[in-house]
Amino acid sequence: MYTEQSVPHSGATSTQLGLAGATDYRGKTKGLLIVNSRPLERECLAQALMSHQLKLEIIDLPSVEAWRAIKDQYPPLGAVLYNVGSVKMTEPEHSNRIHQLTAELGNIPVVILADTDGFAQVLKALELGAKGYIPASVPIGVCTEAIELAVAGGIFVPATCVLAIKHLIETGTCEARELTDMFTPRQADVVNELRKGKANKIIAYDLKLRESTVKVHIRNIMKKIKATNRTEVVYKINAMYPAETLHGNAGQAGLETNR
Repeated sequence: MYTEQSVPHSGATSTQLGLAGATDYRGKTKGLLIVNSRPLERECLAQALMSHQLKLEIIDLPSVEAWRAIKDQYPPLGAVLYNVGSVKMTEPEHSNRIHQLTAELGNIPVVILADTDGFAQVLKALELGAKGYIPASVPIGVCTEAIELAVAGGIFVPATCVLAIKHLIETGTCEARELTDMFTPRQADVVNELRKGKANKIIAYDLKLRESTVKVHIRNIMKKIKATNRTEVVYKINAMYPAETLHGNAGQAGLETNR
């Protein structure tokens, strides 16, 4: 096990937690670089991965720049776990950084760790060259297996993304039937109204429900798709059912305030 040490030229501190048996077929030890600017999260993740017997030596650093400055002191990389947090992959500053990293590392897989699992977010990460996308909602065991899958040449994506792809390739299925595969009939009605950008009062009037009942349905819908607000509900639903996305006011859905 490596002890905590100062990182030259970066002003940062890293802790490398070594694991035995992290060797490739030529007998060379490989490392996992964890990139996260928040020390507590980074070090806790390193400890958790070590406890789950990840077969890579863990190098946790606040930035890719810090790793570049001292990379000769560590084993060659087997993979990179890059934590983007809640950042949108479409933001140029971050997308350029990830694209540059994947291009620089070539066959060394870069796996994205993020707070969200939106379909568009996952696709953008893969487009930038990432070899996996792990939402922070998964257990540490799944995270470990996803990293090992990337090292073995595979690509891990969230189950919600697979469902979205399923709906993309399916044809001839009406939206009402698809929605009721995931939601109750009444919840599906509320989803459709949300996609039209309607406020709770209007939804209640149109569906002949109490406004309090509409709010309960929306809370249950948010729980099912792990959304935190109305806008995210619409974003995720439109990603999962892109062929059926409503026109007109759909893009504005969820932006109205509750009245």
